[in-house]
Amino acid sequence: MQTTLFSDIQRLFERTYAAVGVNLEDCLIDQHRCGQLSRLAGATARELSDLARTFLRRVGEDLRIGIYYSHWLIEQLEKNDPRRGLNDRNIRHLVAFVEEINHALHAALAFRRGVQDLGSEDFARNLELQAQVDTYLVLLLFIGFFRRSQRVSRSDRRWLRFHLFASQNENAYSDPNLRGRYLETTELAEQYTRCLDTLNGVRRIEEIRLFHALEYPAKKQHILALMDRAER
Repeated sequence: MQTTLFSDIQRLFERTYAAVGVNLEDCLIDQHRCGQLSRLAGATARELSDLARTFLRRVGEDLRIGIYYSHWLIEQLEKNDPRRGLNDRNIRHLVAFVEEINHALHAALAFRRGVQDLGSEDFARNLELQAQVDTYLVLLLFIGFFRRSQRVSRSDRRWLRFHLFASQNENAYSDPNLRGRYLETTELAEQYTRCLDTLNGVRRIEEIRLFHALEYPAKKQHILALMDRAER
């Protein structure tokens, strides 16, 4: 059975955390529907990326998910397929692609756990922080796959950290809430992934499964405690 980049990434996340019981590719929407949902989402949605977006909406006892990718983003990934190698031409496109799958998956898992307030700021920050952490780990796997030794070097990690964390534009958002959300979650993700880099494979899986189960304030305190411990 032929797989897609999307299904490969969803399956990887589900093996790490839990199955959502739905093929998230069925949640893909077109540009017209994205425009409709963006207008319903309000003014701040205009500041979000036009390349990729995830929409969440409760309808009765159900969670509706819409995942949008621009034609341009898909074309770039098809021209420079990351399954043939990760490089400066495709890493930012892959980051955008992976993060939306991650948002949808963790939102679905949270909904199954009984999380009610999917529109809260803490929930939005939780999804963003989790996505940055998980995307870092996924991209490490991509890099390692193309190394003969299957090992990721320090220079590989520096390159990855630059594209995921250091290159973020702190002035990309005029809305102070959005700006604060992305500044804080990027800083926390950068620090947390440094802690993860010190763990072996088995211990890292245990740690991120523990981390995944925490709500945003607990995630934040967990990272700050790990940072404090590392400085001693």
